[in-house]
Amino acid sequence: MGTTQLETVPEPKYWHLKTVLSEALDQDFAVGEVLPNERELAARFGVARATLRQALEQLELEGRLQRRRGVGTTVAPPRVGVAVGSARHSWPGEGGDGWQPVDATEGLPTAAVAKLLGAPADRPVHTVRRTRVTQGQVVAAELLYVPAASVPGLSGIDAPSGPARARAVLRELQRLVLEGQDRAVELGSARADDAKELDRLPGAPVLLVTTRYMAAAGTAAVSVATYRADTCRLTFGDEGGVEIAHQPDRVAS
Repeated sequence: MGTTQLETVPEPKYWHLKTVLSEALDQDFAVGEVLPNERELAARFGVARATLRQALEQLELEGRLQRRRGVGTTVAPPRVGVAVGSARHSWPGEGGDGWQPVDATEGLPTAAVAKLLGAPADRPVHTVRRTRVTQGQVVAAELLYVPAASVPGLSGIDAPSGPARARAVLRELQRLVLEGQDRAVELGSARADDAKELDRLPGAPVLLVTTRYMAAAGTAAVSVATYRADTCRLTFGDEGGVEIAHQPDRVAS
């Protein structure tokens, strides 16, 4: 059998540097320690700063490093296991799911959101914002899209805004009978608003978990949760199958 083209391709320089840096992190640095700046690191390892930057980005993606506002690049602690699936289907907010409501607004959906919901773009949708805290740290931010038709009993007078409004939307949603749900996981980069919520830099690697909740009338709600890729290791309980999505369209709020 002949040699394949891939077997003749040399290892990229940044990939070799990543391995060297990973060994240095294990031997020379402690968790939470701030790394020298890029100029110093490039000189230490005898590489161009562009090559160094690629290696650092890969290590951040793998959860070995964190870039922190006002601090710099630090050695990351081990990833925290975060369960995103269970053997039991449940609506958002049921059974202490670990998410904290932040706010809820109502308006017409973007084209991308309408497509996710399988609903017309001229029908109002409630957007519930929630955050997930693990071990005292915000590890995920969620946008939950709920068509107004899914929560017809929601009063516009009672709890007009804030966390109370978000809880009211969730409470009304739970009045429906949940027929099923499906979930997809994608690798993406943090938008500015996600990055601020998660204390990350814009463009930092994140894991996007999209969950569609089904009722008798069709899609009752869609959740788009953004998890920190540097600190989270997602687990799926007994649900099994995970859809691998390619070239994802990032949903805008």
